[in-house]
Amino acid sequence: MPVSKSLAKIKKNLKSGTKKATIHPKGRKFQQLTRATLRDEKIAAKKKAHNERKSNELARVKFIQDIINSDSFKEQMTFSLKELSIFIQQFIDRDDDELNELKKKRRSNRPPTNRQLLLDHKKSLEMEEFKKGFLCPDLLDEKNVEFLRGWNLSFGGMSTLKLIRVDSQGNQTLINEVNTADVDME
Repeated sequence: MPVSKSLAKIKKNLKSGTKKATIHPKGRKFQQLTRATLRDEKIAAKKKAHNERKSNELARVKFIQDIINSDSFKEQMTFSLKELSIFIQQFIDRDDDELNELKKKRRSNRPPTNRQLLLDHKKSLEMEEFKKGFLCPDLLDEKNVEFLRGWNLSFGGMSTLKLIRVDSQGNQTLINEVNTADVDME
């Protein structure tokens, strides 16, 4: 008989047994229930982290899409790395007004609010990534720019979008450095 791993199936199997049987803490059914609960918690945590990462990527691409669809850049078909690094810097600085407002509103000798700490942390992480190479749409390619202008904000569309990494000096960094040297198999 296959081992069921989902919490719902294990709970269902426990209910279908006897009337209202108690489960012994060192019993087999209790261990199954514990394993299934831990597995469900782990899956939920991974799903939450994945969704947060995807929504952050979506926000980046949406911000750049809004910039290139603005009236001042409507006619431009490709963009340079310097322009792209300026767009990224604008994205990183998008919460500066709210951050400054929170700093002004805070009384002296009081700790910063949770919102202020969150915004500071988010900005510092994005600046650190920008120094190493910020992942963003490739605006050097005309087809990619055209696709981005007509993109409908779907996650599926992001998979066809070509992405590059741009650092704070305006240079393109490699996403994956692949060693192309031949390897001798013995």
